[in-house]
Amino acid sequence: MGFEPPWEYQYRACSLLCPYLHSLNTSADLSKAVVLLDPQWNHVLTNDRVTLKCQGDYPVEDNSTKWWHNGTLISSQTPSYFIADVKVQDSGEYKCQTGLSALSDPVKLEVHVGWLLLQVAQRVVNVGKPIRLKCHSWKKTPVAKVQYFRNGRGKKYSHGNSDFHIPEAKLEHSGSYFCRGIIGSKNESSESVQITVQAPETLQTVSSFFLPWHQITFCLVMGVLFAVDTGLYFSVWRHLQSSEEWRDGKVTWSKGP
Repeated sequence: MGFEPPWEYQYRACSLLCPYLHSLNTSADLSKAVVLLDPQWNHVLTNDRVTLKCQGDYPVEDNSTKWWHNGTLISSQTPSYFIADVKVQDSGEYKCQTGLSALSDPVKLEVHVGWLLLQVAQRVVNVGKPIRLKCHSWKKTPVAKVQYFRNGRGKKYSHGNSDFHIPEAKLEHSGSYFCRGIIGSKNESSESVQITVQAPETLQTVSSFFLPWHQITFCLVMGVLFAVDTGLYFSVWRHLQSSEEWRDGKVTWSKGP
């Protein structure tokens, strides 16, 4: 009689578990729908026009789309959700889902009240990536003598209203930004926006430190199986060694009556 060592149990266990784990990995990789903003800014002023577009896979001749606002299903079922004049109550998280796509990640829309708003494409930017700032006015009211500030110091001035563009971000570009301009006879300023520039390897290090949940599950299951199988293996081995039927490291069999 031969006994399989623990690694043989491991191999057989893996042959049973791997297809299951592969199915989990496949389901985790299902394509998600994506919510896009048009214009791209997720910080807007009241009365702005905003269009949210849902990108995903649709069944043939069926482009019906589900939309959620702050977790509540809304009536629109079109691929694009259009808001003609946004109000403060339109602020919040938006999600969408198509017939052949998983539920999207949330996109946050913030609606502010004021004359000027500093719009930023991203508040967290990797080194080397561009930074684009826009001094946006309520109802696109003309603004003159626009100036951009970082940490209280002026960085760009224009007689009209032009965007502030940094082609390649550096760590020293992190800081608090706002814009100021003349509307009519009034000197108006936007609220401050904090922009953080970080080294890209920071994100890679953090993400690589954590394994996907299905890999963690696999490791835990295989560890438990190995411990149990090893214990059983050596328990049977000791039992056979102590039995009378053990001869020269072999098991002898006797016929029954």
